[in-house]
Amino acid sequence: MQRSVVGNSEAIPTTLASPGAMRFWLAVCLVGVTTGLGAAALTRLLEVVQSLVWHGSGTNILAAARAAAAPRHIVVLLAAAVLIGVGQLVLRRLSSGNGIDTTAAIWFHAGRMPTWRTLGSAVLSIFAVAMGASMGREGAPKQAGAVFANLFSDTGRLSDEQRQLLVACGAGAGMGAAYGVPLGGAVFALEVMRGKLALRYVLPALLASLIATGVSWLALPNAPTYVIPSFPVSASVLVWAVVAAPIFAFASIVYIRLIRWADKGKPSGWQRFIAPAVVLGLLGVVSIQYPELLGNGKDLSQLLFASPVGLGLVMALLVLKPLATVMCMRSGVPGGLFTPSLTFGALLGAAVGHAWLALWPGAPVGLFALLGAGAVLSATTQGPISAVVLVVELTGRDRSFILPLLLIATLSALIARSVEPRSIYDARLSDEEIASRQKMREQELNPLLLPT
Repeated sequence: MQRSVVGNSEAIPTTLASPGAMRFWLAVCLVGVTTGLGAAALTRLLEVVQSLVWHGSGTNILAAARAAAAPRHIVVLLAAAVLIGVGQLVLRRLSSGNGIDTTAAIWFHAGRMPTWRTLGSAVLSIFAVAMGASMGREGAPKQAGAVFANLFSDTGRLSDEQRQLLVACGAGAGMGAAYGVPLGGAVFALEVMRGKLALRYVLPALLASLIATGVSWLALPNAPTYVIPSFPVSASVLVWAVVAAPIFAFASIVYIRLIRWADKGKPSGWQRFIAPAVVLGLLGVVSIQYPELLGNGKDLSQLLFASPVGLGLVMALLVLKPLATVMCMRSGVPGGLFTPSLTFGALLGAAVGHAWLALWPGAPVGLFALLGAGAVLSATTQGPISAVVLVVELTGRDRSFILPLLLIATLSALIARSVEPRSIYDARLSDEEIASRQKMREQELNPLLLPT
């Protein structure tokens, strides 16, 4: 795989007086504006499609699915399978190039990715999630932000290193705009997508994410994604965070490897039509009994954080929800992994929390679910800082649970990283690419290692 990274550390303008600074910072601002508009449009599209097919409010798929008749579950999911099969065929006919994952594009193609195929896949994923596929909706705005960054890099004739950073910033800005988390989106761009925290990288990421989020708020509500109570922190919760961290770490390792298995086994040829129909058809049947399986898991997570959920239902969904996500991905359904991973963590946190309360009662199960969500996000993305910031911004809370969250996020990520070098966003990378990326990081940290 060709390496497109530039070794010159001054390629990213550090001040407004640096050579080419105005072109670069103008591109950053334009990426923020267009990504914010794109995220708002994609979110509204999801709401409209969801409202049409489920006859609900458009914002709560769980409530709409619970009220829907049983045949609707099967019909809507089968219709989604047909749409996905036809959509992917059209995208392949319109674009001769292969699709490139955003992470791979940043590390091995200096951020270059096919415009129309990537945008088309983003829109297709919105339809899939709205119709009930168990995938995340953040994949679409992330892809849109990355495409806009790539386009403005071409227009501004930016260097490869600048493009590489700008595409990561665009992806993070998409995350920030989609969920109203400007700081979380910026840190996600650097820690997870770019794999580097440095001052000359931080400022562009912050500017792109805050502009994108501000623009999206013109059309989307400026409110927390999850509404939670102010959880009390006790000695019981802090001890639980230490004891449970290895559980979340190893569960995350298994989850990452299942995601890799699913990504490597995506269907080809005529199976692109059969596989989604089989998987989504089965999902539709099972969702009649368990409507919580539908969509990205946001409504299920809200339920786990704020309301008591029976242990029996938690245990059933702990198996079925990640299985639904993995099988959707395996069948070729496009979509993101952020909210499904968060929901998996919330389910595991609730399950482990129920067991802990039998030994040391007193803490709310919702707090264990929230800490579990943060632990799994930290371990599966290998981004503990961004995981903590995202959980804080998504809930609109700050100090009520920050200490146990920091503790469990740090320990879970440390243990998981010691065993599994990949994150859920590295699923497409081969072992050789993982090793090559590690070399790039080492060379960036030590310029003396760069080839002359």
